[in-house]
Amino acid sequence: MKTDYQKQLDLLINGLETKPKLLLHSCCGPCSSYVLEYLSKYFEITLYYYNPNIFPPEEYEKRLLNQKKVVEKTGWATLIPSKYDHGEFLTAVKGLETEPEGGARCTECFKIRLLKTAKAARNGGFDYFATTLSVSPHKNAALLGELGEKIGEEYGVKHLPSDFKKREGYKRSIELSKELDLYRQDYCGCEFSKRG
Repeated sequence: MKTDYQKQLDLLINGLETKPKLLLHSCCGPCSSYVLEYLSKYFEITLYYYNPNIFPPEEYEKRLLNQKKVVEKTGWATLIPSKYDHGEFLTAVKGLETEPEGGARCTECFKIRLLKTAKAARNGGFDYFATTLSVSPHKNAALLGELGEKIGEEYGVKHLPSDFKKREGYKRSIELSKELDLYRQDYCGCEFSKRG
């Protein structure tokens, strides 16, 4: 049976008595916008910008600048940018460069970002960790949920169940991107996704 991650999140939120600390991995400002608007009512959020997949470095900086813009304009979270090291991504996907978009290369890319986020969440004393990636209609929320649960168990920190594209989350992220005057990229991030 398919897991309904949005339903799981609803149940979790309904049972909250305080605002838990959430370390939220973010890929970019547009994707984080709706997720922050939604979750900031229930969680104390720190955004973790760790994206070694993004290429070239100028694109990484452009996306980071727009992520900072979201945080500064809304006050929905604080931001921790991680050091950029594209080599980490290239090592993780070695041999998968020609895989189609959404295939095994993307799975490895999700893994390295979720692993780093879970480790940072554990080390930082966060109650939960999650990623904004599931807001995209191009990302497999079930795969992200399965990876998050497994990695959370491995690192001893709870993964927040989520499928942020539900309830028109992606549509709202587009609206917020316009309102906040955000740059919206036209490829996922790595040189292989840019190739198509």
